[in-house]
Parts: sequence; structure tokens; C-alpha cells
Amino acid sequence: MPKCPTDATGDGRKTLLIVDDHPVLRRGLTALIESEPGLVVNGSVGSRTAAFAAIEASRPDLVIVDLMLDRDDGLDLIKEIKTRHPGTRSLVLSFYDEAAYAERALAAGALGYVTKQQMETTLLTAIRRVLSGEIYMSEALQRRLAERYVSGHTLEATSTMRALSDRELQVFQLVGEGRTTRQIAAMLGRSIKTIESHVEHIKNKLGIESAAELAQRATQWVETARRG
Repeated sequence: MPKCPTDATGDGRKTLLIVDDHPVLRRGLTALIESEPGLVVNGSVGSRTAAFAAIEASRPDLVIVDLMLDRDDGLDLIKEIKTRHPGTRSLVLSFYDEAAYAERALAAGALGYVTKQQMETTLLTAIRRVLSGEIYMSEALQRRLAERYVSGHTLEATSTMRALSDRELQVFQLVGEGRTTRQIAAMLGRSIKTIESHVEHIKNKLGIESAAELAQRATQWVETARRG
């Protein structure tokens, strides 16, 4: 049975693991987090495999996860952490606007969502909130959730995107970033045929008829998700 996080520092400080594939950003995050009394970063890695090795070794209280890693999907990582280490909390830190991914991240098991554009002003608050056992949501996200339940609208940037599975949304995003089918297959560790199948499902669900229209729609969605 998975163990719950322990006080690995032995002095009452809370321990954190950073999972992000940008080394410079990891260093900046470490400095920001450790400027806060009572917090210490005891690991900083860039992949799913390294993340689980670090979790097994240090049992952090909180894992900060980027949604887009080099060859891994942050949503899948969060789901695995919840399953394999249910006592370890997760917090998303992403370039993508919360309207694009927050609902999926929370459903996957994350206890909060912070955009990298706002991390200097909100990350430490989010960390404290999640470590105390609460869910962190921005005021804007709370309003969107309230509006969703009142009006029936979805939280995601466009209601049609909600029809896509997490994997399909990931493929759609990579198409929007200009990746070819072969590149997407290599990044996700899947066959080209599997990616082509995902693409066809995406086109059917979104009512897209051609590869050119898919690329245009995906590019527009990525730009909107990054702008917020």
C-alpha cells in the first residue's frame, strides 16, 4: 500500500518536487519556492520516469507538474500520481490558460492550477493552499465554474473541445504547435497509425473535413489557450 508523505527534511518543512522539461525554469521555480519559509525543493526533474523515481526516493508533500513535458503528458502523470501515491498532492503549473485545461487537470487529480504567466504572484499562495488540504482556484476560474453550473456552459475555451478525450486534445494541441504525425507519434511513444486514428476521431468530433482545416483550427486553439 502506498505510503503517505513524511517529513523528509526532519525539521517540519514541506517538501516539493518540480516536474518540468525546462531546466532554466526549474531553477527559477526552485529559487522562488525556497524564498518562502518552511518550503524546500528536494527534487527537480523533466520526465515522467524521473518523476516517479524522485517520488519513490523522497516522498514529497507536493508535486508541481507542467502539462506539456518533452515525451510525456502531464495529465497522465497526475493521474498516475493519484493512483500510485494517493497521499502525494499535485499542482499544475502551465503556460496554457486555465480555461483550456483546468477542468481536466482537476478531474485528473490535481488540487490546483496556476499559469506560468501568473506564477510570481500566485504560485506560493497556491502551494500553501494545496498543502493545507484545500483546492486552489483563481477568482476567474471560480466564476467560470459557477457560470457553468448556472448556465450549463462548459469551462473549456469552446464547448466542442469537451468532446475530445485527454489524448485527443493532446494530439490536437501538438498539431496546433506545428508537429507532423510522425513527430507526434515519436513524442507520445505511439505508432503513426494510432495517431492517424486519433486525428480522424478529432476531425469527426469537431466537424472538420480536411487536414488544412484541422491545422488551422488547432493553431487558433493553441494561440487562444496561450493568450488566455
